[in-house]
Amino acid sequence: MKHRKLLLDGTMVSEIGLGCMSLSGFYGVTTEKEAHETLAFCLDQGVNFLDTANIYGDGISEAIIGNYLKQTAVEFVIATKGGISRNSKDGRRFDNRPEYLRTELEASLKRLNLETVDLFYIHRRDLEVEIEDVMESLLAFKTEGKIRGIGFSEISPTSLRRAAAIGPVDAVQSEYSLWTRSPELGLIQACNELGASFVPFSPVGRGILTDKVPNIESFTDQDLRKTNPRFQQPNFANNVTRVAAFKELAADLNLSTATLALAWVLDQAEHLIPIPGTRSATHAAQFIKASGFKMTSEIRNNIDGVLPVGWAYGDRYSENQWIGVERYA
Repeated sequence: MKHRKLLLDGTMVSEIGLGCMSLSGFYGVTTEKEAHETLAFCLDQGVNFLDTANIYGDGISEAIIGNYLKQTAVEFVIATKGGISRNSKDGRRFDNRPEYLRTELEASLKRLNLETVDLFYIHRRDLEVEIEDVMESLLAFKTEGKIRGIGFSEISPTSLRRAAAIGPVDAVQSEYSLWTRSPELGLIQACNELGASFVPFSPVGRGILTDKVPNIESFTDQDLRKTNPRFQQPNFANNVTRVAAFKELAADLNLSTATLALAWVLDQAEHLIPIPGTRSATHAAQFIKASGFKMTSEIRNNIDGVLPVGWAYGDRYSENQWIGVERYA
């Protein structure tokens, strides 16, 4: 497994991390045993970067990781996120106030069985708190030794630059894949300019860029794909048709669809560290294989031919899902 720089202090991680939302059962029933087996497999294959959040299963994902660390004493580089309000009495969907972030961070550290988390993201912006003030809170946590790196999720290039004017931003996380390419319109470039890592989540298109066609009839109410425009008909059928040619291209290269999709993401820039999510060691093996794949100009051109920019049918979020995400293009 190759490595890339995650934090501005030079901390290196596997160039493919593991997104841990699935460990909480978000996309289907799982067990702690299965989750721990997947973590062990990933570590054995050289994946040492985990990405979780306090809202994944209302703390379940963090607790599963914390229990694994407690039992094994292994060392992962771990990122978690806070800032989405849970059970708010004042109706706030997002809360970036210092007292709230501190309470949530300390709860995350306890679940993770850590004294310091390597990277702490603001999961969503609270527009009632200026980003400069949010940075001051994060810098205080860093000074206290509670976090090593500072990150933001789903922010705009302008907000990133405002934050970076106050202090160093180590990483920015946003959706990026062959069917979601909006970060190319300034965010990837801004990260590179400021030395921040760009961490693509959902790099295999929430399952559309895999060998198995997602069964939209089986989506649970908590699965955001259930109300996502790209998984609604007729968009979904059209997207499946478009992906078929990409699947054939991957098969011709003796690769899984997910492997080629991730190889494409890795090829876009050296400061990208994708975090595909899975609860399955079998699927993780397909992701990991992308690290060893050598992209060529011919393959790039073939991919562009079957999945050109803007090919996807439907918006990447519903109007309700867009709330809290900064639109900039």
